[in-house]
Amino acid sequence: MRAVVALLAAAALSSTTFSASQATGSRGATPSSAQPRAETQRETALTPEQLKTAIDNLGKVDYAVRAAAARSIRRAPVATVVPALIDAIAKNPDGYVQFRALVILSGLNDNRTHDVMVQAMSAKNDRLRAIGYAYFEHTPDPLLVPRMLAALPAESSETVRPALTRTLAAYGTDAAVREALNGLVIKGQDYFRSAVIEAIGDYRGVYALPSLLQVAKQDGPLQDDAVLAIGKIGDKKSVDTLAALQRSAKRASQPTIAAAICLLGINCSSHQGYIEQALKFSMETDGYRDLLRSSTAGLAALGIAGNTDAITQLMDYGGPSRDPARAAIALALGAVALRNTPVFLKVLQARPDPKPAILLLGEAFDMLEEDLDEERFYVTVRRGYWAAPENSPARKLAETLIQTLEF
Repeated sequence: MRAVVALLAAAALSSTTFSASQATGSRGATPSSAQPRAETQRETALTPEQLKTAIDNLGKVDYAVRAAAARSIRRAPVATVVPALIDAIAKNPDGYVQFRALVILSGLNDNRTHDVMVQAMSAKNDRLRAIGYAYFEHTPDPLLVPRMLAALPAESSETVRPALTRTLAAYGTDAAVREALNGLVIKGQDYFRSAVIEAIGDYRGVYALPSLLQVAKQDGPLQDDAVLAIGKIGDKKSVDTLAALQRSAKRASQPTIAAAICLLGINCSSHQGYIEQALKFSMETDGYRDLLRSSTAGLAALGIAGNTDAITQLMDYGGPSRDPARAAIALALGAVALRNTPVFLKVLQARPDPKPAILLLGEAFDMLEEDLDEERFYVTVRRGYWAAPENSPARKLAETLIQTLEF
């Protein structure tokens, strides 16, 4: 799964470069003096000078400074923030400031955002292009499909191409999109093919099922991706291929095969039980990293599909875990939180003590490079905070999430 594995790859900016991994401090190691305050009001006014300073601070090396700047911008009045962010995206000399300003703009629900994102699709800055394309995955504009298809042959950035192909997968009703993506399942670099296969599965692209079945039958790095995509598409006729793989595939692939059959709605309880056993065994026994990754990827796929038991298992096993298992479980849980936020929050709120799972999620967000989806997650949580009655469990959970994840 791209959200679990491939997104760990770092990408350089086309203009001013910046790596978040070079920053001092992290989400889990911020000094107590820098901890965010609880949500106490919807808006906190900033003077023009304060707003400019906050935007400039989005590019600071010190994580605590960057996080504080983002918080103040998110909580300032939209009427003053949006024009300032748009100006920074167009003119700020720091490419990372442009990128972070675009991410924050995406969550402010302003009608000017559409045109800014369209412009970002042709930016020299790789990160801006990636955000520009990714925005239209969740904010559909079919008129942009020809432009995105035209960009596909030349877009080779490891940051941008996965975002572009994933967004195109969201427009799977378009015949030209189906033809282009189906071809990319079979050919190209494995990294890019993995992203295409995952996206087609997420958007249930039945048009690519024959190609996916072909990939699934081949032992190699894309086999697990194809197997999970087949399960997500949900055509029960695929069970014969998956059952054959159960008899022939290597042990490390068995949890993803079990997850795919479960996604087809066939004997799910026993297959999920097997995945749990595989996860437990790989956590307790050295030398089974591939089985660990397959188990967590399988549970993540089930969780994204709405299987609350799978999410609970990730939280139960992840809370007290240690590396290397902890990192794998955290990334799987992070994928669920970003891809199916409502179900994730429902499971989290039902837990007697949600804090261990929230800490695990924070570790996932530190590892993942899903800035736009993390912003969408924050917007959902903050909306829930204000919609919930004061002192209610839902509001307290949202407050804890906002503070712990430093939004």
